[in-house]
Amino acid sequence: MNPLASVLPAAVSTAVRCDDDGVGALHPNEEAAVAKAVASRRAEFTTARACAREALAALGAPAGAVPVGEKRSPVWPDGVVGSITHTPGFRGAAVAWASAVRSLGIDAEAHDVLPSGVLEAVSSEAERAVLAGLAADHPDVHWDRLLFSAKESVYKTWFPLTGRWLGFEEAALTPAADGTFTAELLVPGPVVDGVEVSSFAGRWTVAGGHVITAIALAAQPVSG
Repeated sequence: MNPLASVLPAAVSTAVRCDDDGVGALHPNEEAAVAKAVASRRAEFTTARACAREALAALGAPAGAVPVGEKRSPVWPDGVVGSITHTPGFRGAAVAWASAVRSLGIDAEAHDVLPSGVLEAVSSEAERAVLAGLAADHPDVHWDRLLFSAKESVYKTWFPLTGRWLGFEEAALTPAADGTFTAELLVPGPVVDGVEVSSFAGRWTVAGGHVITAIALAAQPVSG
């Protein structure tokens, strides 16, 4: 089972790998990004790019190089949007045609408690109160890690639309036990298809020891 596919719409093509075995070589245009990297960083980068090419091929898009662009974000073929994530034991990519999906953000994290002090640094008091209520009813979910992951997905969705940084404190995250979450932007949002985006809606799941979050911002239907 591909857990990324379970949290994204059918218009999105995904690929996932759990190890770095047999993924082949990087494209020459990708080499510069990890030319001085340690072996573990190079391996995760290479596998994540292999996932990207697999997802692009499944979409019917050119499955060539996915170099690193501004602020370390992937550079996708013309007409394609996408997102990449990698953490120990999980590498994944998601892509879609920009005509159907305007921006994508995915993230995977170890399903475990956040290190001490991190939750306070990435969340508000109101967000922590919501997490406490969810934890009381659903103690099997590490809600702090889920919030962190969802905010990473928010940023990955935001950046291609704006080219600007978005701080953890600039989006109010509200997860729900039904596998969804919303993120209210606390700063002016991007204008997409003539409409200002004031919030993102996403989905989450826990699989194979990881919490996985995803956002797919759909294109607005053309009014006639």
